[in-house]
Amino acid sequence: MTIEKRIQKLRATIERHNRLYYVEDAPEITDAEYDALFRELQALEAAHPELRSDASPTQRVGAAPLAEFGEVRHRTPMLSISNAFDEEDVRAFDRRVCQAVGAEVVEYATEPKLDGLAVSLTYRDGAFVQGATRGDGTTGEDVTLNLRTVRSIPLRIKSEDLEVRGEVLMYRRDFDSLNRRLRESGQKEYVNPRNAAAGAVRQLDSRITASRPLRFFAYAIAEASRVDWGTHSQALERLARLGFPVCEERAVVSGAEGLLKYYERIGRKRERLPYGIDGVVYKVNRLDWQERLGFVSRAPRFALAHKYPAEEQTTEVLGIEVQVGRTGALTPVARLRPVFVGGVTVTNATLHNESELRRKDVRIGDTVVVRRAGDVIPEIVCVRAEARPAGAKVFQFPMKCPVCGSAVVKNEDEAVHRCSGGLYCPAQRKQALLHFASRRAMNIEGLGERLVDQLVDKDIVQTPADLYGLTSKQLEGLERMGEKSAANLVAELDRSRKASLERLIYALGIRNVGESTARDLARHFGDLEPLERATEDELLQVMDIGPVVARSIRQFFDEPHNRQVIRELIHRGLRWEKVAPAPRPSGQVKSFVLTGTLSRMTREEARAAIEAKGHKVAGSVSKKADYVVAGEDAGAKLERARALGVPVLEEKEFIEMLQNL
Repeated sequence: MTIEKRIQKLRATIERHNRLYYVEDAPEITDAEYDALFRELQALEAAHPELRSDASPTQRVGAAPLAEFGEVRHRTPMLSISNAFDEEDVRAFDRRVCQAVGAEVVEYATEPKLDGLAVSLTYRDGAFVQGATRGDGTTGEDVTLNLRTVRSIPLRIKSEDLEVRGEVLMYRRDFDSLNRRLRESGQKEYVNPRNAAAGAVRQLDSRITASRPLRFFAYAIAEASRVDWGTHSQALERLARLGFPVCEERAVVSGAEGLLKYYERIGRKRERLPYGIDGVVYKVNRLDWQERLGFVSRAPRFALAHKYPAEEQTTEVLGIEVQVGRTGALTPVARLRPVFVGGVTVTNATLHNESELRRKDVRIGDTVVVRRAGDVIPEIVCVRAEARPAGAKVFQFPMKCPVCGSAVVKNEDEAVHRCSGGLYCPAQRKQALLHFASRRAMNIEGLGERLVDQLVDKDIVQTPADLYGLTSKQLEGLERMGEKSAANLVAELDRSRKASLERLIYALGIRNVGESTARDLARHFGDLEPLERATEDELLQVMDIGPVVARSIRQFFDEPHNRQVIRELIHRGLRWEKVAPAPRPSGQVKSFVLTGTLSRMTREEARAAIEAKGHKVAGSVSKKADYVVAGEDAGAKLERARALGVPVLEEKEFIEMLQNL
């Protein structure tokens, strides 16, 4: 291909992507890909000036406005800013500015480069009269009605004429909430916050715009409005005093060193900002120097955008594997052809769960857009369906856990697949041991996270049953375990061999079975063996157990590995007391919530007294609660009870009722 034909192809490609990005709000490539195309065209035109053309996208900004909107001609052009991608670009910019204005050191106004939609706001006698998009830089779209719905834009300021430039954007959390609502209603989600904001501003129906969580940040006063300020930073202070939101992360710095330090500082806090940015902007602070520097055909000479490493890139899916988390959740992970994104080389990206994998239709062999932001795990944003090869393979979830071979289960009410081998699976081993030893379970004092890490990493303990085979000699060889500590832990383990049934049930770590449910199961079945054999229908007869919990219990005991660990626990000497069946109250079962400090009994004694009568103690206040028992210093639960109209009992009233239950 000749250089002339390559230039023509680049121009056509860039114009197409301009239209997709600015007009149709449906980008097909990432910002990094667009920047690469644009830089290649700039370089070719610079090397071959005879091939330059006024029709080239390097000589203009954006794209033409949509025909459905009225046109607004900007009194001062809304030009884009040249980009810098490394330190030398910044130093070269500073050298050019210093040389042009005849100064050794230049002061710059700096601010984050907000990732939104640029707009212009016009005020007449203090009233907001017109709002426009940037469009092609000279002519934009009249979106006044839509911008009036953005609550952070003042509808009236002090009585003066002013043209304000700024960015309409969407906070990350608002974007996530919007996409969640769209997903739940079966609508197409937005790719990123920038396109969500642009799509909202450019709605023909302003009621739709009003329903979107848009925000506005002012970043300049147009040259045509300048009156009595001499620097860009003073103009921003003026905007802030008038009530316009202005980015708090702005600063005034001196020279190239100041610019680079600002870039690093904002880069470190980039992911903590509530909004997305893709770089920082440097502007010569003195406005008279801005005028002296002037413009090139496409951008001002007095400003520069210093970009951060791209957070989105395209790559190929080489394979899909499954990782098992510490709670048994199976997460599909795409193995990627290595790609540099967000400042690091990425080789894996999470696909979250099967629902997300199917919704995005990711297949082995696909070309995908990968996003990485800071320390966040990389994820696949979307698939380039038009680039899908004929042999792309659909991934099928395994029926057996890839770590331990236990059955994989997926409940209808959950998005994730789970390994059912909770007590046995090596991927869940540390979490299972810590839960088993926790204070409200087997209460094994001294068996903390650091010690569990060593026991598992050295392959000394594989299941909770192995804990009861530990010897002092084994423990003494571990870090921070002396003779006395080892002896104390062995004694603790020996003491825990005799436990209450409800503690044992809770210690098993059955999904959805908390302390209260474990207590109900113990009182209902009286022993572990009938609980192991219980069908889902029989489990549903237990007070407050529904289909989800019943299914979780059955799935746990259906896994042979879990039953084997229980047999080994018994073999190691674990014993529990059988529980007498709970009395059935003659009337309806009452639900109590305890809050505050009681003077005549502890909360645990009050709970035991209620349950001894066959009634229920709930942990939180809801409309289903029959009574809230309020002691001294009762807090939020008491307030919620009053708000919901749940009857409140003082201690004396509670004791009288308890006697009559």
